[in-house]
Order: sequence, then structure tokens, then C-alpha cells
Amino acid sequence: MLRQKSYIEELISQGEGQQLDFKFNISDSRKIARSISAFANAQGGTLLIGVKDNGAIAGIRSDEELFMLEAATEMYLKPTPGMEHEVWDIEKKTILEVKINEGGSKPYLAQDDNGKWLAYIRWNDQNILANRVLLKYWQRMSAPRGTFFRYTRKEKYLLDYLKENQSVTLSKAKNMLNIPLFITENIVVALLSLGILRFEIHEGKFLYFLNENQTDSKPEIKSQF
Repeated sequence: MLRQKSYIEELISQGEGQQLDFKFNISDSRKIARSISAFANAQGGTLLIGVKDNGAIAGIRSDEELFMLEAATEMYLKPTPGMEHEVWDIEKKTILEVKINEGGSKPYLAQDDNGKWLAYIRWNDQNILANRVLLKYWQRMSAPRGTFFRYTRKEKYLLDYLKENQSVTLSKAKNMLNIPLFITENIVVALLSLGILRFEIHEGKFLYFLNENQTDSKPEIKSQF
């Protein structure tokens, strides 16, 4: 019992973050499906059910929470990521720990109240709705073929801009390059796929940066000037 209490208390002491989320209970299977989607589309993580946002242990009725968790995975998630759960008794209260693996078949979609399937991603301590660039990026990364990229003046202009500026939004890139949005998305997706760009999310806004940690492998680039 002491080992179990120490383990849970150590988790709680870390606070909510990129790979840890507290839930008072599971009152809605669709909402918990959204959290699972977010972790599976990121680096994986742990849900502690029966813990308040401030870290206080509230406890749950484990049978009800397990039923809601099962409903979330079977009805409101596709595909289902690798998961495991364990029930802990702490301070005479029950905590449900749910570990979600990072998925290998992104995107993992959760169904909302209107029946629409959406993808989320965990960023710091928030679950963010994935944008179209991220969806296209996941689809491209799961494709059996590699990325073939035509390096035109527009790509060069975008990369030169990022050498002088820290980041760019999709709308800024679209206006700067004076091209349709879907073409801008495809350019950014290709650069993300090749490891030339990376993204961050700030206040719900997706920002794109030059990736300073590129691998030594060289992408297949065909110049077209």
C-alpha cells in the first residue's frame, strides 16, 4: 500500500502537463475520448481519474468509470490506440490510472456531440483540435511512399523568410506567397514531412519554425526555377 500511495502521489506532484492529465471523473465518454485522442496523437500520456485539477484526491466509483472508459474506446474513438489501466486505492479512495501509448496510426479521431470525427493533439496541459496541416502531415507520414518535393521560388522565399523571422502562421505564409490556402498547406506539410520545419502551438495558434535539429539524411529535392 505504501508503494502504491507513493507512486500515485509522485505522479500527482508533477502536476498536469504534456503527458499527464487529471480528471475529477468520467461524466461523458465523448470527452474522455477526446483526451485519449490528444495523447495518442502526441507522445502518449497518463490520465488520472479521481483527481481534481489542483491535485486533490477525490476518488471515483471504479466500476462506473471503467464502463465509461470502455464506451469511449469502443464507440467514440477510431482507431483505438494502445492503452492499459490500473485501479489504485489511495487514502481509502479509488483512483483510475489510464496509460495511453503514442499511436502508430495517426490521426486518432474522437466523435463529438454532433457525430463529427475530429483529431486532437496534446500540447503542454491542453488538448488542441488538430488543424488541416497536421491532419495532412499525419496522413503523409503514414503513406508507404516517401516525400517527393519540388523546390520552387515559393518554397525558397518561405524558408528565407524563416531564416530572418522566428516563425510564420499559415495565413501569413499564404498572403506572403500569394497562393491559395490548400497549396500553402501542401508546401508546409511537405516541409514538415522532410524535417525542414517544425510546429508549435501558442494560445491555440499553430506556428511554423525552421527545424534546427534536422537529421543528416538529405531529402529528395528537385529544383524548379
